[in-house]
Amino acid sequence: MAQSFDLLTIGNAIVDILSRTDDRFLSDHGIDKSAMTLIDAERAEALYAAMGPAIEASGGSAGNTVAGVVSLGGTGAYIGKVADDALGAIFTHDIRALGVHFETVPLPAGGPPTARSMILVTPDGERSMNTHLGACVELGPEDIDAETVSAARVTYFEGYLWDPPRAKEAIRLAARIAHEAGREVAMTLSDAFCVLRWRDEFLELIRSGTVDIVFANEAELLALYEKNDFDAAASRLAADVKRFACITRSEKGCVIADGDERVVVPATLVPEVVDTTGAGDLFASGFLRGYTAGLDHRQSAQLGVIAAGRVIAQLGPRPLERLADRPEVRAILNR
Repeated sequence: MAQSFDLLTIGNAIVDILSRTDDRFLSDHGIDKSAMTLIDAERAEALYAAMGPAIEASGGSAGNTVAGVVSLGGTGAYIGKVADDALGAIFTHDIRALGVHFETVPLPAGGPPTARSMILVTPDGERSMNTHLGACVELGPEDIDAETVSAARVTYFEGYLWDPPRAKEAIRLAARIAHEAGREVAMTLSDAFCVLRWRDEFLELIRSGTVDIVFANEAELLALYEKNDFDAAASRLAADVKRFACITRSEKGCVIADGDERVVVPATLVPEVVDTTGAGDLFASGFLRGYTAGLDHRQSAQLGVIAAGRVIAQLGPRPLERLADRPEVRAILNR
C-alpha cells in the first residue's frame, strides 16, 4: 500500500435512522434519554414502526470521526463490518464517496443484517440512540488489515466496540500492529453507560499503554473514576494515560489534560442547537486533524470545537459542508 493515512478509525458500521420526537415519546416507549441503548431485532422493528418521518444516513461513532477528518482536508481509512444487504451498500457507498479507504469484507447475505441505530432527537437537541448491532458483532481479528494500520498515523477506536466480544481481539491486534509500526492508538469512551459496563477493562487499556490518547466527555470521565469532582477525575486520567486526554464539557468547551498541563478551549457560539448527534465524534475529528498535522494542543482543540459546533447546528452526525473550506478552519491549519 503506497498511500498513508492521517487517521484510521475502527468502529461499529451503522446506518443511522434519525427522527425528531418529544420527551413523551421517549417515556411512552421506555427509552433512556441521551443514552445509547443496545436493542434486539424485534425491538428495532417495533421502534422503527412507531417513529415519525426519518432520515437515513451512514453513521457510527468512528465512521463519523473519519468522515470529519476527511471533511477537514485530512486522509482517512475505516474498518467496520456491514452485511451484503441494502443498508450495507448504503454505508459502503457513503463512506467511499467521501474519499475514505474502506475495504472490510461484508458478511454474506442471510446472516445478521447491517447495523442500524434509531436516533430520536428531542427539541432540546439531545439524541437518544437505540442500536441493533447486527453485522457489527461479527467484526474480528481477521478484519484487521496490518498494512492499513501501519499506514495510519493514529488508529482510533470507539468504546462501543467493547460490547461485541470478538471486536476486543481485533482492537488489541490493531493496537499491537500500530505500536510495532511506531504509530499511536486513541480511543473514545463513547458513552457513560458504556463506561459503566466496561470500566475495569477500559482502565486496563489506558493504564497498560494499549491506548495512547483518550477522548471522553465529562459524564464518561466521572463514570470512569467514580467521582463527582471533574478536576480530580481529570488528574487521574492524565496520570493514567500514556500521552494525553481530551475531555469535552458541552457548552463549557474542552480540556486537554497532558500530565500537569491543562489547555482549556471554550466552545464556539451556536445560535441554535439542532441535533447533538456526532458532537463528540466531530470534536475528535477536528482535534486529530490538527494533531496529525503537527499543530499544538490548543490549535487542535480549536479545530475540534469548530467541527463540533458545525455539526450540532444541523440534523445528522456528519458534516453537510466541506469544513476545510471554512475560513476559520483554514486560518488554523495554515498557521
